[in-house]
Formats: sequence, structure tokens, C-alpha cells
Amino acid sequence: MMRGIWTKYIGLIAIGSGVIGALIYLIMINVTLAHIEAVSGQTPFDMRPLGYSPADAAALLNALGSDGSEYYLRYQIPLDTLYPAMLALTLIAAISWFGQRMPNSKLVRLGIALSLGAALFDYGENLGIVAMIRAWPDTSDMLVYAVSIATIVKSVLTTLSVSLVLVVGFFWSRLSKAEVHP
Repeated sequence: MMRGIWTKYIGLIAIGSGVIGALIYLIMINVTLAHIEAVSGQTPFDMRPLGYSPADAAALLNALGSDGSEYYLRYQIPLDTLYPAMLALTLIAAISWFGQRMPNSKLVRLGIALSLGAALFDYGENLGIVAMIRAWPDTSDMLVYAVSIATIVKSVLTTLSVSLVLVVGFFWSRLSKAEVHP
């Protein structure tokens, strides 16, 4: 009976956090990040999965100006403080839910580790963006490189964790109830 209750709740957590995360993502894409791009004419740091150079960062920071920088800090960063946790919770709950029917829990543990890593690097990216904006125009190249690496690692880990959830979900859907191991 406890297993059935756990299965129900982990599924609800996956769905609930997924809906919240999707809403936050839609707001960021359609409102805050769109505004930052419109104001600056540049792609925001958050939307550069391949990273950026000090020249790229300088172009964005110059183009933002004080109002655009303040907007980034006041609106985008708070939303992007909620989003990594919601995404990680969604991915962890989904892979755990699927993993209950899977005989190999190594994939589940890997998915959880990748999801947590993606969230941690997203938070590192956010802290770095705040530091770059606050330090501008005296932002060091080393800071830009460090934040850019955090952006790249976040992007890779997010892609891997989402892909792993999809793979585990696919295998889960192929298992018949008779093949499920208690």
C-alpha cells in the first residue's frame, strides 16, 4: 500500500513542479528574456548554451545600459532563481516515478545526479551574471570565462538529464506489468 501512495505522490510532484516550471519558463522566454533582447539587441546570457567571450559579454552589458541591467537583476534573476529548482524537481520526480518499474536503478541515480548538477550550475550561472552586471564596466575576463563555463555545463547537464528522463520513460512504457520487479 505504501508503494502505491508513493507512486501517486511522486507522479503528482512531477506533474505539479513541471507545470510550475513550464509557466516560469514561458514567462522568462516571452517576457523577461524577450525584453532584455529587445532592449539590448543582444541574446541574453541565459540563452547562450555555447557560452560567450569577454567581448560578447561586454557587448551585451554595454547595450543593456543601467535600465536594462536593473531589469535583468530585478525580474530575470528572481525568475531564474525559481526555475532551476522546479526543473530539477520535475526531472528527479519523473525519473524516480519511471524508475519504480525499472529493474536498473543506476539510470535513475544518474538522472538524479545530472538533474541536481544542472540546477547547481544554473545557480552558479545566475550568481555569475549578477556579479558581471554589478561589476560592469570593471568585469574581469576571468569572471566572464567562469560564468560562460557554468552556462555551457548547465546546458550540457540539462540536455543529458532531460534526455535520460525521456529514455527511461520510453523503456518504462515498454515494460509490461508482468515484467515489473517488486
